[in-house]
Amino acid sequence: MKTRSKSLFVRMLRLRRSYGMFWGLISGVIYMTLVFIAGIAGYMWIEGWNFLNSFYMVVITLSTVGFMEVLPLSADGRLFTSFLILGGVGGFAYLIGAFSQLLVEGRLQAILGRRRMQKTIGKFKDHIIVCGYGRIGAIVTKEVMDEGLDIVVIENNSDLISSMEVAGIVCIEGDATDDEVLKMAGLDRAKTLIAALSDEAANVYVTLIARQSNAKVNIIARGNETSSISRLEFAGADRVVLPHTIGGIRMAQSVLRPTVTNFLDIAMRGKIDLQMEELFVTADSELVGLNLIESKIRQRFNLIIIAIRKGSGEMVFNPGPHEVIEAGDTLLTVGKISDLSAISKIL
Repeated sequence: MKTRSKSLFVRMLRLRRSYGMFWGLISGVIYMTLVFIAGIAGYMWIEGWNFLNSFYMVVITLSTVGFMEVLPLSADGRLFTSFLILGGVGGFAYLIGAFSQLLVEGRLQAILGRRRMQKTIGKFKDHIIVCGYGRIGAIVTKEVMDEGLDIVVIENNSDLISSMEVAGIVCIEGDATDDEVLKMAGLDRAKTLIAALSDEAANVYVTLIARQSNAKVNIIARGNETSSISRLEFAGADRVVLPHTIGGIRMAQSVLRPTVTNFLDIAMRGKIDLQMEELFVTADSELVGLNLIESKIRQRFNLIIIAIRKGSGEMVFNPGPHEVIEAGDTLLTVGKISDLSAISKIL
């Protein structure tokens, strides 16, 4: 008996977690339904009334409209009615309070807003999922949004969720290590997942789940130290980024090669009309089969090809004029943003 009551308590806790802020409203409705059923059954049993008279008596009693009794009540009937009023009116008051809380605290508006957000996510395809909106995740999100790409952020901090909603960032409140949350973010349709959580173990777990759920998704994972690389790659990450290492190298380069570093900063931040970009060559591109001289990329688009990543993965730095462009190649180029837009039309 003790085990059974404990199991019931655990189920109630799970239900409360599942329905969240709606739980107060739902429990109130369940309680009032039970009161209605008990009231109808009580009048039918104590007074011997039919269902219609019993139902009507319960309605006018609980609504406190003040109508006269349907039929004369016995002493037991009046006592039952008194308890019904005490239990029912209290239930109504609880229901009104729960609904008012949803309205006053703005919870209902937040729920409706999140439902609209979920519909928006449902329309996304080949989007980017960012797990964690901390210092790294926030920067990643800003950079991706500046490029005009679709993005979904998963974060379990309600304060950060509120700030993202105000900023118009598509986000989901939840634990990124939960496969249901990743599914809500559209993992099966996503192009890239970025595991930017501060806890490395959580990043490993997210990577494992994501790789099992979508074998084609490109996974970029954050690591804290060099030993993290092998663990995250074994879990399924395509690339591991060490923010602390990159930050240290960048600071050192700012001292050793300040001019080069400043130039890269200016180019990457868009302070001048210059951008480094990678351009993928499709099988239908008019450039396929042509070498760099024949393609006339420099003359037509005023772009500099600094490297070509072949479809096999081989990287050709400073390619010569007779280097042939093939389908599946990625051209690493430097040039004006307008020129990069122009060449993308023939790729």
